[in-house]
Amino acid sequence: MTLTSYSVDEAGVALLRLERDDARNAMNTAMLEEMLGHLETARGDDAVRVLVISSNDHLALSAGADVREELDEEGRVHRMELFARLYDDLVAFPKPTVAACHGAVVGGGAEVAVACDLRVAGGNLRMRFPGAELGVPVGPARLVTLCGLSTAKYLLLTSRNVGADEALRLGLVHRVAPAAGTEEASLKLAAEVAAHPPEAVARLKQMLNRWDGVVERSADEGRGQVEWQRSGPGLPYQERR
Repeated sequence: MTLTSYSVDEAGVALLRLERDDARNAMNTAMLEEMLGHLETARGDDAVRVLVISSNDHLALSAGADVREELDEEGRVHRMELFARLYDDLVAFPKPTVAACHGAVVGGGAEVAVACDLRVAGGNLRMRFPGAELGVPVGPARLVTLCGLSTAKYLLLTSRNVGADEALRLGLVHRVAPAAGTEEASLKLAAEVAAHPPEAVARLKQMLNRWDGVVERSADEGRGQVEWQRSGPGLPYQERR
């Protein structure tokens, strides 16, 4: 059973949709591997001009890592390696990316969102970076780029929930849409970008990333989070009830 879907429309907009709504799209090993596979496909497809990441549940883009996934120590490290690779691949993706941020966008889900270039918030957005609460050393590399050092400290050190209006004010998202229309609004934004010459758009993104240094920072942070999983306490495990 697949946990994601992938399609490309006539405008060159690829849609990667998370489809594990029974778990609020919490990302387990299988879902991470599928997402990475879709990214590889989109990267190599010249017909793809923009990539949109969304979900089939407007109540959650993703609730983060599936902490109920039963894994041994090696499996937990491997899953963290997949998370780090996913964030890095999104940051370094050569084409523009858009995240449809409806409902719960928490932990790993929030990291996926901020690894994208553009974000549309649903009116029901609840974005949260729980690294301080859980002890996970992840978040600064991409969040500082997005909203600045002061705001990144505020979000990461408090682990607070952020709604749509505050996210727009802080620069976390670029547009707000009704919850059920978040994906549609994201596809519309992607189509606006896809209408421009792809070579020019790709060049601009590459220049912005190079001058900002976010690709290197993301990779460095990823190595740290994998080491934390390998030799530190790692992500907590919650038994299924």
